[in-house]
Formats: sequence, C-alpha cells, structure tokens
Amino acid sequence: MKLLDDTNLSIVRQLKDGRKPFSQIATELGITENTVRSRVNKMMEDGILDFQGLVDPQMMPDVQVIFMGLRFETRDLETKAKEILRLRGVLFATVVTGRYDIIAEIMLSDSRDFTLLDFFKKELVKITGIGGCETFVVYQSHNLKVPFIL
Repeated sequence: MKLLDDTNLSIVRQLKDGRKPFSQIATELGITENTVRSRVNKMMEDGILDFQGLVDPQMMPDVQVIFMGLRFETRDLETKAKEILRLRGVLFATVVTGRYDIIAEIMLSDSRDFTLLDFFKKELVKITGIGGCETFVVYQSHNLKVPFIL
C-alpha cells in the first residue's frame, strides 16, 4: 500500500469541499493547477481517492440505514468482507477488532421492496460461516452521509 506524501495529504484536505476548483487549491498550496490535477487523477487511479455524491439518509423517504456486526467461524475475514460487499444494499464492510469480526453498513428501502427481513432472507444467506450477527438500526444520525445505491 502506497502512503500519501505531504502534498497529496494537503490536496485531500482541500478537497473536503468537493466542489473547490483545482486552480484555487493550487494557489493556496503554492503549486500548479496541473500538479493538483495530475496528483488527484493518480490518487483516483490508485484507489486512494474517490468522488461521490453523498446524501443524508434521513432526508430520503423510506430509506433506512443499519450497521451490522458479524462474527465468523473462519479467520479468512478479508474474503468474507469482500463477499459481504457484493450483497445488495451494502455500503461498506470492514474487518474490525472487538466482539465482531466485520462491521457492515447497509441501506434498505421499504418502497423498493428491500427491508431488513429481505436482506436476511435474500442476501445474507449467500454468506457461509456466519457465527452470529447483530443489527443496529440508525434512528437518528448527525452528519451521516451515504451514497444512494438502491
């Protein structure tokens, strides 16, 4: 894995406002606009940086976000996380320490016939070796933004 140098980190900090022009970033950092553009493109090619439109799920009717903690009977957690990421509605799956092996964030929608029960019956059953899971339904969030994937 390639670590970001100071210039790339400075560019990423400036991109917190995803609409900020590269010319303004270049001026503020004392580098050329072409340097900013080429570094951003390279970070995107390397999978380090991504641009997405994110939305507040509370502002979308019939959308529900849950976090799910999963325990597995296997130690090949990287493979399991990749399998989970391919399931419908999954926003991310990450290997963690603690009482769960993997935490996943999932977007559900009643109006799109994709409820929590549907996720369990149609998606999660595709994953073998689950030793247990617990769901955490988001009732209220503060500064939670997610890509709209349904």
